[in-house]
Amino acid sequence: MSKVKVCVVGYGTIGTRLADGAAKQGDMELVGVADVAPTLQVRALHESGMPYPLYLVDMGRKAAFDALGIPVAGSLDDLLEQVDVVLDATPAGVGAKNKELYRKHGVKAIFQGGEKDEVADVFFHGYANYEKGLGQRFLKLTSCNTTGLIRAVDAVDRLVGVEKIAITIIRRVADPGDTHRGLVDLLKVDKVPSHQAVDLMHIMPHVKATGLLVHTPVTHGHIINVVATPKKSVSVEAVLETFRAHPRMRVVRIEDGFDSNTAFFKYARELGNKRGDMYEIGVWEECVAKSGEDVMFAINIPQEAVTIPETVDGVRACMEMQRDRLEAVGLTNRYLGLVPRP
Repeated sequence: MSKVKVCVVGYGTIGTRLADGAAKQGDMELVGVADVAPTLQVRALHESGMPYPLYLVDMGRKAAFDALGIPVAGSLDDLLEQVDVVLDATPAGVGAKNKELYRKHGVKAIFQGGEKDEVADVFFHGYANYEKGLGQRFLKLTSCNTTGLIRAVDAVDRLVGVEKIAITIIRRVADPGDTHRGLVDLLKVDKVPSHQAVDLMHIMPHVKATGLLVHTPVTHGHIINVVATPKKSVSVEAVLETFRAHPRMRVVRIEDGFDSNTAFFKYARELGNKRGDMYEIGVWEECVAKSGEDVMFAINIPQEAVTIPETVDGVRACMEMQRDRLEAVGLTNRYLGLVPRP
C-alpha cells in the first residue's frame, strides 16, 4: 500500500511540530511545508539542512527568501497538487479562508482548534470519537487544553462511565515568545462555562460538563483540575492504573521532583526531546483522590505538542487508513514512541 501524502500549511508553533510528527509516521509521507515569510522557524529549517521542502503561500514574496539563500520548492498550489491531506496550522481564521483552496485541489484537510467549528465536517478526537472521522473530508481538532482533557476523561469514562465533570483550568496566557500578550502580575478570570467544557460535550455528548478558566502570566503548560462523577464506584488505584496504561498520559509524583508545570518541560529537555516537547499529558499521582464518590485529579497540558498525536489520528481516520480506533491510535503512538510507562 502506498503511503498517504501529507503537507503542513503554516510552519509556526504547531506546524513545526506537526511536520516532525507526520514525518515520523512510517505509513505517511511528508511532502513539504508552506509558509508566507522567512520566520525564525523557516530560518531554522534552512540552517538545519532543509529536512522538508518549503513552499510559498505567496510567490510574490520569494525575493525575501532568495536574499537569505532559503530554497523554495514552489508555490502552495504546487504543493497541494501532490498531497492527499493538508494539516492546516495557520493562525485562527486563515484556515477557513484556505478551505476553498483545499476544496479546489480536491484534498482533505485537518484544522487546529483555533478555527471555528463550522470549518469542518467533524469535531475530532482520536481516542474519543475516531469513528466519526472515517472518510470525512474536513476535520477540526479540539484545542490543546480540550485535547488533553478529553484523553483523561475518556479513559475514566471507558473504565466506569462518567456522568458529569467540573473543571478548573489554570491556563498559561501565551506561548513562549508571544511578547504581545502583556498579562503581568494578575490572574484573569473568564465566565463559566469555559469553551473546553462545552467542546468536550461536543465530542462526548453523554457527559455533562462545566468549567472555570483562569489566565495566568506563565508560558509553559496549563494545569486542569477535574472533578468527575462516575457512573459506578471506582477506586483511586483503579483510576491510576488506567492512566498508567494510557500511552498518551504520564503519571508522575511530586516527591520525585515533578512539583510544577515547568518540571515537565525541564524533564523533556533532559530526555533530549526536540524543543523540550512532550506529547503526553502529565498526571500527578498525589493529586488523584476521591471526594465522596467523585474522582478528582490534576493534569498538566504541554500546549505546544499535545495535539500532534490526535492530528495524526485524523489523517488515519479521514483517509480510512485504519477503521479500528485502537489500531489507528496504536500506530500513531508507535511511530511517535509513545508507550505506557510504569
